[in-house]
Amino acid sequence: MTRHRLLLGLLALVLATVASTTLLARAGARPDPCATKGERAGERGALVTGSGARVLVIGDSYSVGAGVRPDQSWPVRLPGRVRVDGFSGSGFSVGASPCGDVSYATRAAHRRLAGVDMVVIEGGLNDADQSPADLSAGYVRLVEALGDRPVLVVGPPPAPLLPYDAVAAVDARLAALAASRGTPYLSMLDAELTYQPDRLHPDPAGHRVFGDRVAERVETLLTQRTRPRP
Repeated sequence: MTRHRLLLGLLALVLATVASTTLLARAGARPDPCATKGERAGERGALVTGSGARVLVIGDSYSVGAGVRPDQSWPVRLPGRVRVDGFSGSGFSVGASPCGDVSYATRAAHRRLAGVDMVVIEGGLNDADQSPADLSAGYVRLVEALGDRPVLVVGPPPAPLLPYDAVAAVDARLAALAASRGTPYLSMLDAELTYQPDRLHPDPAGHRVFGDRVAERVETLLTQRTRPRP
């Protein structure tokens, strides 16, 4: 009997130790950054703003509004009924994100694009450390996924955290790729944005400046698209 009680006591101690260790591990475990980015992407994607022409924004953390409220992110400044497909850390290149292939082309291929009047592609900062060949390949894949839909490509701004020359190189290549296919391109290299302390993401005022600049171009393109031909 005594031996039986001793075994039960040892078993209870072992189970308690395992449970305690598991709880501590869970309490100290860091959240999966890719899962967190996915959750934020979903939250931003659920926010639809405005009315009129249906505009889809495909972009990176700028489109999601990293560090600001979703309703402060720059796409809310655009005309039309705006939806956002954004994923922080993503870009044109397949290898831009450490979270697998969440490149613009792959995401565009998985979306239902029927009824979309214009697609605004924003990004390039996460492609600054990718090869020109990978950037070009990602751009071509994206254009093929979008088909003949009207597109505006918005290049990367000169975020203080990143080397200006690297950002300028991405801007130049995107401008050349867009020109080769007759796609409107909006360079943001001279945009004077204000940033959060991370010196990478715009603060609310920076998003307003960014959004208003893109909105002006989108408004022009939508007007040209609906204007009757003589």
